[in-house]
Amino acid sequence: MSLQRSIEKLVHIRCSQYKEDYIKRRILSRMRLTKQETYDDYHKYLFANPAEVEFLRNALTINVTKFFRDQEVYSLLRQDILPSLAAKKSSIRIWCAGCATGEEPYSYAILAHDLMMARKNVSITIYATDIDREAIRKAVDGVYDRRVLENVNERDLRKHFIARDDGKYEVRPHIRELIKFRHHDLMSGTPIIRFLDLVSCRNVTIYFTEKQKNDLARLFHSALLNDGYYVMGKTEYLGREVEHLFASYNSAQKVLIKR
Repeated sequence: MSLQRSIEKLVHIRCSQYKEDYIKRRILSRMRLTKQETYDDYHKYLFANPAEVEFLRNALTINVTKFFRDQEVYSLLRQDILPSLAAKKSSIRIWCAGCATGEEPYSYAILAHDLMMARKNVSITIYATDIDREAIRKAVDGVYDRRVLENVNERDLRKHFIARDDGKYEVRPHIRELIKFRHHDLMSGTPIIRFLDLVSCRNVTIYFTEKQKNDLARLFHSALLNDGYYVMGKTEYLGREVEHLFASYNSAQKVLIKR
């Protein structure tokens, strides 16, 4: 039985509903995470590990993200966390890990731009990474449908985006220049950069095994400065092995602080 037929039987997803490149990218992502070298190897792994079926299903049905997803988190960042960092230092470094097609880092960049306009002595750099090269390419392009911008008010839409003739919106240069997009595998064991003030990795670890989640928490801990912030997804959690590495800063919004 082919891998595609197995996916349709086990995962209950019709591959024909998706672009072939999309299916391949998602399978390759799971292959990297499970350390399977060939499609054949992964096919066997899928049958031998029932839990992988759910991981693959999640990977194939990832919801398209949007700007300022979970607005309460961004309110906390805007009103509390970023101003607090700016009061203590003139240079702030943020890592958006698993940034997909760029909606999250651009949301951070809008907050950063507003803060830097209010505090001229502060500079903010955002490092945005993902394992999916095609997703990074789209993020660098910075062109979005109106539906993913529904949480952006009209004032900010005019200020930070260019309305195109095709109905889409393009991120303006003053927001683009705050972000450094890079390809990066979170399972590499090496952070994209160290001495960070904040790491945002949201709605990514839900597709990882417990060991991978723990390894990732250790990776972020090593990359952050003391008292640096770790912003998780609303449904994510720290495993018992690593919960001592961070203290809760805001439990409702799943923001932690490095111990």
